[in-house]
Amino acid sequence: MEPIKMVEAPDGHSGAGFFATSLDQVIGLARSHSLWPLPFATSCCGIEFMATMGSHYDIARFGSERPSFSPRQADLLMVMGTIAKKMAPIVKQVYLQMAEPRWVMAVGACATSGGIFDTYSVLQGIDRIIPVDVYVPGCPPRPEQILEGLMQVQELTRNESLRRRNSDEYQHLLESYKIQ
Repeated sequence: MEPIKMVEAPDGHSGAGFFATSLDQVIGLARSHSLWPLPFATSCCGIEFMATMGSHYDIARFGSERPSFSPRQADLLMVMGTIAKKMAPIVKQVYLQMAEPRWVMAVGACATSGGIFDTYSVLQGIDRIIPVDVYVPGCPPRPEQILEGLMQVQELTRNESLRRRNSDEYQHLLESYKIQ
């Protein structure tokens, strides 16, 4: 039987019967292991995501076993596949309906750069309408790549300051996307 692997404790001070650390690190640790992804899948990348949800790859190991199909309960938007320009306002609306803090993962060549569809009707990357935190390359990406992208989002959430979302830099980023 394989030994149980525990999550590393955040940096802190310990003594006889106590452990003290910063609130940022405790909340970051909790957030990183309780992400609720909202899959926005339109094409073949969605099929690869379904494989990632299966028992062979088991996305539940990362605390993301509960995909949320309601933006109000999700904190990770996973955009997978081709996004037509007519769908761009819907993707942005879904993003805006998510509560802060929220993260975005662009999965596959189509979501990251339009892929092979360099046409008038296909959005050439979702980063033109919403800020993206992690890009997962591939056409379509393998489930291992999606898991790697999820681990990168976990790393972002674990190390993000609680005050980053209130910073002038973050507000400027949202203003550049015309998001209030």
